[in-house]
Amino acid sequence: MQSPAKNGTRHVSPAIRGVLVLALLYVFLISIQMLGGTFKDLGKDQANALIGQISNPFAALAVGILATVLVQSSSVTTATIVSAVAGLMATQGAEKGGEVDLATFIAPFIPMVMGANIGTTITNTLVSMGHVTRSTEFKRAFAGATMHDFFNLMTVTIMLPIEMATGFLTKGAVWLVETLHLGGGVEFNSPVKTAVKAGYKQIKGTVEGLTGMEKTDTMFVTVMVIIAIALIFVCLIYITKNMKAIMAGRLEIAINRALEKSGLLGILIGIVVTVSVQSSSITTSILIPMFGAGLLTLENGFPICLGANVGTTVTALLAAVAAGPAGLAIAFVHLLFNITGILLVFPFPSVRRIPIRLAEGLAEKASRGKWWILLYVGGVFVVTPLLGILIFN
Repeated sequence: MQSPAKNGTRHVSPAIRGVLVLALLYVFLISIQMLGGTFKDLGKDQANALIGQISNPFAALAVGILATVLVQSSSVTTATIVSAVAGLMATQGAEKGGEVDLATFIAPFIPMVMGANIGTTITNTLVSMGHVTRSTEFKRAFAGATMHDFFNLMTVTIMLPIEMATGFLTKGAVWLVETLHLGGGVEFNSPVKTAVKAGYKQIKGTVEGLTGMEKTDTMFVTVMVIIAIALIFVCLIYITKNMKAIMAGRLEIAINRALEKSGLLGILIGIVVTVSVQSSSITTSILIPMFGAGLLTLENGFPICLGANVGTTVTALLAAVAAGPAGLAIAFVHLLFNITGILLVFPFPSVRRIPIRLAEGLAEKASRGKWWILLYVGGVFVVTPLLGILIFN
């Protein structure tokens, strides 16, 4: 016999879900602290070796794409990068007496953040496969999914060379950290920071006690990293699930109200919804059946996808609460990258149409020959990143 709730699931009040989200957020911050602290415990040689492995920007970009495809979440990837960077910089700072140039240090990690933006769009493409048996619906849905892909690919194509030549994102992020006086993270007797550190130390002590290993042992570091990444992944999944349940009906109402409004309102809707559910994939995946049914045109849905790109950066900023200036700078890089991408593309109608036209062209081919789907998904999200890692690393 089914419970009174729809779909046979037990009804949970929004208040309880809200408390659960706060608890999950606390564990999420602990896991970020754990990952950063574990990298901090690495020796100088191991830390330098890890940084050296991603020193090539194209290899770092490929790693960002593939890592995000594997975990199906740019939030997990960027949160992991934020915490790892914070720990690695602390390690180098200790070795060099605190003399570490922030801009120089974070620069190699920036292409990885860009790659995360590309990798996360595979979720939309997979969702559009649900329409594959209905040719007309599939063509619209696949175009709606891949226009987000093409926008992110186009943004990276423009921004990566600019960043390599000028350090625009690096300088902007460092300037924000220094100007906002956030160089010390949240070290100002923050109760959140204190609680997070206490939780981290408790887990660290428990693992040390159970394994009998020292914190600098390779196996101990491996165990801590695995636990931290698993917690990040699980916390974000359940934060997303509960926020989606809390916001459920409001999402489609908000999106539909934005359909006939300005593009800027569409961007704002994308930001607000994504911040609410902590997942750009949910925001953009909601659009796919609307594209497929013909309820939403690509032109009207495009700004919402752009807003989702900005909204998803909040997760990295949350992760930076448990990190230092390096982690915060990486979080700002993610924000600046997505905002700059919008400014470069959206204000200009002819440029704005490029990802839409490319998506429509690919969808037309895919509706006629399904092997185009395999070629596209495999090529962009798997083969090209693997080749990038093998060739440039």
